[in-house]
Amino acid sequence: MSDFNDYFYLGKVVKLHGYGGKVSVYLDTDEPQEYAEMDIVYLDIDGNLVPYFINEINLNLNKAIISFMDVDDDEKAETLVNKEIYLPISMLPELTGNKFYYHEVKDMLVVDENFGELGMVSSVLEYPNQAVLQVYHKNKEVLIPINDEIIIDVDRKLNTIIVKTPDGLLDVYLVG
Repeated sequence: MSDFNDYFYLGKVVKLHGYGGKVSVYLDTDEPQEYAEMDIVYLDIDGNLVPYFINEINLNLNKAIISFMDVDDDEKAETLVNKEIYLPISMLPELTGNKFYYHEVKDMLVVDENFGELGMVSSVLEYPNQAVLQVYHKNKEVLIPINDEIIIDVDRKLNTIIVKTPDGLLDVYLVG
């Protein structure tokens, strides 16, 4: 099995495109144009990340038509349909300001403007309607919603996230 920790999910091969081994790919990203110059991607083939070199890529919004090296007929291309596509984390565009990737905030110190130090980010939990920072304060779990009203500052140099939690939120977790 490959170690997926150093990779991020980029999208999925959804179907064949025309003839000659081209495939249609859905890119699960807000900035698909950031990936217009890719020359290699990694496909999840039975739990292993297998490199595929790109001959040609044509972007149209979040869809890409890709021609892979050594995939020159529909029979070979058909084996790639429904395969997930990954890239190394090092290929993520750098975010600045209060925008961040979930993997980069693990172990950052969370400080509430009013309460003070809450603790380190244990992980980011993704729920259907809301992603939250999971922090432990004196062995008590605190879940802090990730949104622009609550996340005041992400200081990468100081490895700190400044938050302004809504009135009563911390009481739910820390009182009693």
